[in-house]
Amino acid sequence: MSVTANSVWNNCLAFIKDNIQPQAFKTWFEPIKPVKLSDNALSIQVPSKFFYEWLEEHYVKLLKVALTKELGETAKLVYIIRMENTYGNREPFTEKIPSSNRGNMGPQEMDVPIKSKNPELRNPFVIPGIRNIKIESQLNPNYNFDNFLEGDSNRLARSAGMAVANKPGGTSFNPLLVFGGVGLGKTHLAHAIGVEIKDKYPDRTVLYISAEKFTQQYIESVKKNTRNDFIHFYQLIDVLIIDDVQFLSGKSGTQDVFFHIFNHLHQNGKQVILTSDKAPVDMQDIEQRLLSRFKWGLSAELQNPDYETRISILKNKLYRDGVEMPEDIIDYVAKHIKTNIRELEGAIISLIAQSSFNKKEVTLELAQQVVEKFVKNTKREVSIDYIQKVVSDYFEMDVATLQSKTRKRHIVQARQLAMFFAKKFTKASLASIGSQIGKRDHATVLHACKTVDNLAETDKQFRKYIEDLTKKLS
Repeated sequence: MSVTANSVWNNCLAFIKDNIQPQAFKTWFEPIKPVKLSDNALSIQVPSKFFYEWLEEHYVKLLKVALTKELGETAKLVYIIRMENTYGNREPFTEKIPSSNRGNMGPQEMDVPIKSKNPELRNPFVIPGIRNIKIESQLNPNYNFDNFLEGDSNRLARSAGMAVANKPGGTSFNPLLVFGGVGLGKTHLAHAIGVEIKDKYPDRTVLYISAEKFTQQYIESVKKNTRNDFIHFYQLIDVLIIDDVQFLSGKSGTQDVFFHIFNHLHQNGKQVILTSDKAPVDMQDIEQRLLSRFKWGLSAELQNPDYETRISILKNKLYRDGVEMPEDIIDYVAKHIKTNIRELEGAIISLIAQSSFNKKEVTLELAQQVVEKFVKNTKREVSIDYIQKVVSDYFEMDVATLQSKTRKRHIVQARQLAMFFAKKFTKASLASIGSQIGKRDHATVLHACKTVDNLAETDKQFRKYIEDLTKKLS
């Protein structure tokens, strides 16, 4: 017997009927009509947007189990919403929205040992004085692995994230540090790991927090003389996710308290996940003992997505928003916006908005106008090669001389200036700058930057070099 949308849906209904109240089944499942089955995606028609939202909020897990039984792990569910009374249109308007396949995150309960005369343990996330501790994970279920698309630019970080989610605290990736530039998906991946862990291990306590909020909570605990409670609270977490850990730089008190929390979690087999906009070797004003711990596990870099990945991201975004767009427009956007994923999605959202609000058809001309605004507003990053060429020309030497091992003073200064401007004008790591400018290590680059800063203050001629080169490169 061939598998059809009707047969799959009838089998799903039989399973669902056994698992919910008859009245709920009659209200929420009998009005649904199966429409089509293609590419392992079952499309079902629901009467309204509210109906779709109710199903997603209350029955998404049941639907997922039923559909997986019928179509396997790759099964997808798409809602077709039929809006009857649209303004003056005879034809009903339909909207396609794929299921998110996950419900909302519930609060996590934690048993707290009573050690002191005061049985309260202050949870920095709630008003003090509440004895029963309920912790919101602070996770966003929309940031999950299903919509974190794999490509060459993120394969290592994504695979490591999946390994950690499958066995939190039980892999050598502890801590897992994910680093990369703006808008490349660090926060998305951090949430995705947490969401996956909660799916697989509902009893584990997972907490996502930004380093900035962590610092604020620590300052508050010092003011209220509850520093020990603050430390104790964080030591009870099973999976701690700290976003933008570079914000701890220069904050010695917060670094000290995080050091103790980190040690306790690590020694007790708990998982720590960190994100940062730079690699550990490039972090400044972070204590050495903390940096060495950041390097214990795995540091995985997220790089700019390649063309194929950008196409996949755009198609996935359009699919999830229930929008269809011609291939040539998707191709144009992917070819012209290369910097980061946030801008890529921003451009496609602008296109959809322009089209729907201004009642314009999405054409290549409209795409060009939208993309032009994005590309113009994005500060063009100069390459390290270009910086080396500009500096070499300015000092009347070739790039090979600039990169050579010679210790002649004027060549050393030119090389140091090239390193200084590469750090200033690019997002490249110190190690990457060093390897491109004469195969030096990151310590040489750091030394060069400090030397340039010192000479700029003491040497008038050297200050003029910096001013002239800044004009040429800006």
